[in-house]
Amino acid sequence: MIHFKLVSLSGTKFDEDVYEVVLPRQDGEIGVMKDHMPLVSVAKTGVIAVRRDSKDRDDQREYFAINGGAIEVSDNQLSVLVDDADNADELSEAEVQKALDLAKKMKAEAKDEVSLEHAQQLVDRHAVRLQVAGLKRRHNRK
Repeated sequence: MIHFKLVSLSGTKFDEDVYEVVLPRQDGEIGVMKDHMPLVSVAKTGVIAVRRDSKDRDDQREYFAINGGAIEVSDNQLSVLVDDADNADELSEAEVQKALDLAKKMKAEAKDEVSLEHAQQLVDRHAVRLQVAGLKRRHNRK
């Protein structure tokens, strides 16, 4: 087991021993398990998937939408520090879709590079949140 701690600006989102954590990085996803080599890396906007036990199926994983951050692995401890992290159970697919639509509208109406960049960040963030909400819905149907 590896101890996984996910901390956002609003507090600790996850703090438990787990079997495996899959993280989004700039150069692709990385899986972290017991005895992983020491690592410091940058997380990109994406989905964190947590498998609590080796016997858990994919549809039993817990999902978090993150908006980038820092990853550190050492001595069977995995720490991820992010600005925002949303657990799939906290997300309403309809509300996230509305937020994504609004972000896309902001992007289309952006008048300068700063506004465009900000709107694109919101689009990316809400697209990941929608993906996580969809994962929860699809797995709950099984």
